[in-house]
This record gives sequence, C-alpha cells and structure tokens, in this order.
Amino acid sequence: MEKFKSGFVTIIGRTNVGKSTIINLLVGEKVAAIANKVQTTRTAIKGIVNRENSQIIFTDTPGIHKPKHKLNETMIETSFLSLPDSDIVLFIIEATSDDIGKGDRIILDKIKESKRKTILIINKIDLVKREKLLNLIDVYSKEYDFESVIPISAYQEKYRDIILDEIEKNLKPGPAYYDIEEYTDQTIRQLAEETIREKALKLLQDEVPHGIYIEVEKMNLRKNKQGEEIYDIEAIIYCLRNSHKGIIIGKNGEMLKRIGRAARIDMEQNFGLKINLKTWVKVKPDWIDNDSIINKFKLK
Repeated sequence: MEKFKSGFVTIIGRTNVGKSTIINLLVGEKVAAIANKVQTTRTAIKGIVNRENSQIIFTDTPGIHKPKHKLNETMIETSFLSLPDSDIVLFIIEATSDDIGKGDRIILDKIKESKRKTILIINKIDLVKREKLLNLIDVYSKEYDFESVIPISAYQEKYRDIILDEIEKNLKPGPAYYDIEEYTDQTIRQLAEETIREKALKLLQDEVPHGIYIEVEKMNLRKNKQGEEIYDIEAIIYCLRNSHKGIIIGKNGEMLKRIGRAARIDMEQNFGLKINLKTWVKVKPDWIDNDSIINKFKLK
C-alpha cells in the first residue's frame, strides 16, 4: 500500500498574478479573498487539501511589491518568512511576461537562497501565443532547476488535479497535520473579515480599498423561532480618511448595503447557515502604520 504523504506548500508571486484564485481552485473552497486589485492577500492564509493518500497544506502569501508603509513591509516579510518552512514552493508568474521582471527576480533569488523544491506555475496562458509561452519557459528553466513547469489558466477546473498530482509526487511520507474535515486554519471570524474586505475591494474605487481594514467586533450564534442557526455578525470597516468614509457608505448608504449584501450571501454559502450582518464605517487615519494592527498580519 502506498505510504501516506503530507507537506507544506508556499504559494508565492508578485501581486495580481492570481495566487488567491489558484489557492481557491486547489482547495476547492474560498479561503482567500479574490479581487482584481494588488495586495488583496495581507496575511499568510492556510488552505488544506485532503486527498486519498496525502494532506497538502497551502500557504497563500501576500504579493511581492514595493513597500510604501509598515503594512507593506510586514506583508513582504511574511511572504519570504514562509519559504524556509516549505516542503515545496509554487512560484506563480504571468504568461504575459517577456522576461524575468524585477519583482520576479527578487522572488527567484529568495527561492535559490532557500534551495526549496519549486514548481513553476505560469498563469493566464489564455492571454498569449504558444511561441511566447515556450520562450518564457526556456528563460526560467535556465535560471533554476524546477521540479516541473505547469502552464495554466487558474479559472479552469481541469488544472486542479494536474497541480495536485505534481505536488503529491514531490512530497515525503508524513502524518495528517489537520483533521480531514478541515480546509483552512482560519477562524470563522477571519473568514468573515476576509469576505467583507473582498467585497469592498471589488465594489469600491481604486483609491479606497487598500486603505481599509475590517474588524469583526461581535459574533454570536443563535437559533431563530424556526430553530435555524443564525450568526449575528457586527463588523467595522476602518478607513484612512473622511472622504473615503463617504465613498464606502455611498449615496443613501447604498454602497455599504451592496458590500454587506454581497458578503452575507458569500458567507451563507461558505458557512452553511444564515447570517445577520451589520456593518459600520469608521475613520482611523493611522492604522496602516499602527503596530498593534500590523502585528495581526505577521506570520504566526
């Protein structure tokens, strides 16, 4: 009988290359916020895949970008901190690249330094011609001895097993670290905060999203008159400026209602029970450089 395998896999790449979409594809559940904006992922989120002969624990790290404040610095530090503890690294790049750009070069150097087994994932192959893709594979293959190179489109389900099979092949025998029913080590509270933030990122204008921070203040599980379980969730959306507060709330409170509605629907699907969500918006000008808040984003 085949020995059971397990291991930790770090997903790393520049901002906006599709890391969160890939982790959600692989885990089969929504554990990472997805939005077409840079810096969507702030913390190292773990997703767990249980297969017949293996357990794979994924860490989706914040995208690598040029730091502008303490939050950014912490995010980048978190990305690289998880490398030495990985059994395998999934390095995500975009098929649209012509060469190894500055951000990808920094990541590649860190991978070389860590000497980790690495699988190169080339995402967004639907956007380029075959010749360009082959050239990119050639450029990267000369730089590092990757276990394999897998060109994909993260929105297509068929790539899930291709990637998981390749990871499993490279894992060593080991125990299941988590219960097989689990798919993330995030708490319900964290998942609620992530969901609200994702909806805000999708619905708001560019200048606001990354100046927001969500804090769930109260969570209460109760039963209604029909005996159905309901989560009462109260959350605050913190922003940096008064002008941002106005945008988040929107005319007659419409934008805040849209964010809340979208988050509630998503949470009800993910948590499998009814959600009563209340959201408020408060201005906190300095949170982006506030140590007590920033520490929440550090790798535990």
